[in-house]
Amino acid sequence: MKQLNFSTFPVLKTSRLVLRELCAQDALQLHALRSDPKIAAMTGRIPSTGIEDAMVHICKIRELIENNASVYWAISLLDDPTLIGTICLWNFDVENEVVEIGYELLPEFHGKGMMRETIAAVINYGFEELGVSTITAFPSANNASSIKVLKMAGFKREEKDYPNVHDNVVNVLTFSLTLPE
Repeated sequence: MKQLNFSTFPVLKTSRLVLRELCAQDALQLHALRSDPKIAAMTGRIPSTGIEDAMVHICKIRELIENNASVYWAISLLDDPTLIGTICLWNFDVENEVVEIGYELLPEFHGKGMMRETIAAVINYGFEELGVSTITAFPSANNASSIKVLKMAGFKREEKDYPNVHDNVVNVLTFSLTLPE
């Protein structure tokens, strides 16, 4: 894995989307995303209670990026900078070249192929730019949509345990994608 350095934030683009740095202007939409009870249940977190919670999260994300502990993108449409979701690479295991992917999307954008498009761009970034060899994901077994999008991206269900920090996710599963030989 290459030396992690996110001081120049990596903006990624797909045919319909831009993955960009999270900013204070995203607080309202981030709150909407993080306060959705269904999304919170699948991610094992307490729902956001207001804009102040969203701002605290934005500050936390900025600190993680500054410390090269995560790269966390706001997902927007190419022609509209409004946040519609987020995706990140985090839990870097530099020695074993493993990183975890996490993502969420506002419900009105579900089922349109946007997360599949986003995940493909981030997988490419992880393998090509960061030099990781394995990307892991830990969805809830109850999250059929997340499992479907992971499988479509080439992830396989693992019996092998990778370290994860998802104690609050109900029925957590392990998926991984390994760099093709």
